[in-house]
Amino acid sequence: MVQSKMAASILQRCLRPVQTFSKCVDYRSIARRCLLSSAYTDTAVWEQRQKDLQDLGQLASLMDRTYERKFPVSSLVIGRFIDSLSSREEVDQAEYYLYKFRHSPNCWYLRDWSVHSWFRQCLKYGARDKALYTLKNKVQFGMFPDDFTFNLLIDSFIKDNDFKGACSVVEEVMLQESFERISTQILSLSALSKHLATKPELSWQEERIMGASLMLVGLKQENSVGFSARLLGYSLIGKVELSRGIHAVFHQMPLIWTSGYLGRALAVMDAVCSDLRDVKLSEEVMDHVEKILQELSEISDGQSDTDTLLDEEDQLERLKLPEYINRFKELKERLLAQDKVDPRSLESLVSALTRQTLAVCEDADLSEYRRTVRDWEAERQQLIQRERETKEKNLKERLKKQAQ
Repeated sequence: MVQSKMAASILQRCLRPVQTFSKCVDYRSIARRCLLSSAYTDTAVWEQRQKDLQDLGQLASLMDRTYERKFPVSSLVIGRFIDSLSSREEVDQAEYYLYKFRHSPNCWYLRDWSVHSWFRQCLKYGARDKALYTLKNKVQFGMFPDDFTFNLLIDSFIKDNDFKGACSVVEEVMLQESFERISTQILSLSALSKHLATKPELSWQEERIMGASLMLVGLKQENSVGFSARLLGYSLIGKVELSRGIHAVFHQMPLIWTSGYLGRALAVMDAVCSDLRDVKLSEEVMDHVEKILQELSEISDGQSDTDTLLDEEDQLERLKLPEYINRFKELKERLLAQDKVDPRSLESLVSALTRQTLAVCEDADLSEYRRTVRDWEAERQQLIQRERETKEKNLKERLKKQAQ
């Protein structure tokens, strides 16, 4: 009896630290470590470059006088202006000068490093809303970031659990068709899957954007995540096609205008059934597709007034819906029989892929980023030298005229 009490006491003392740890640990911080590392988001490489910081008021005055005289502001001046921002208030004020430069004769010469610097400054001074605003209005402000900058923006939103904001950035990646970098693919899939996990109420426009993003990034991944994303992406686009017509699908979107997106979704299921040994489809995604087909069936039964929006080709595609539904049921049964349905959600599948892949991608990205910064700096120094030579030439000409 004494021994049993002693054993129980020892066991209790051993378990107490574990219980304390389980109470104190922040599991959200563990999830965060599956995203970009501190080395990736560190500003050291960027901050170590040679800067040409100047008084912001003097730069603003210089640009104002230059525009008043109908002369173009140089890319170096707007670049210095962005680099010299030092507060949230100054970031807000900079929007005016970005707009003015974009609508000036030199609009095509906003340098890549200035675009990168702008988004860095927005993140640094808590102006992420301003970063997103100028990104969404990229034509008005000339903000077309590279993949590395996109990654920093997506990661920033995800880490603050703003998945809708992260998806807004992913939308811009999709519109620019910039899913070439594996890290961008993983971050985009993470944002999309986490946002879907909140079960948001999406408008048809948002469904189209979500579908296009899932489809295009899914086509870059030859694994369970990629095929599950493709399936859901094609299905969401197919829902828009059958309810509003093919023109609503491809208008201002990087999508083909050929009808049959639901047929392409079923082709993904068929490919997994027939050819792909190690690929499974997420059960959650399958359920989502089934729900989409059910909603479309109700529309087809006359519970929607959108028929007037559909032309003959769209009506013919809608007539295929019963065939699509039967085909889906057949393929689902085959997938279940072949054990090719993964019980995990899309978010869980993406999280597993992130843990396996992202760290390796980061090393390659950082090496390329360092080279890019060096190239940017070399080009900037050449422009500074050219600017210096031009000023000296102009000064000599003025002195010569005064001597005459």
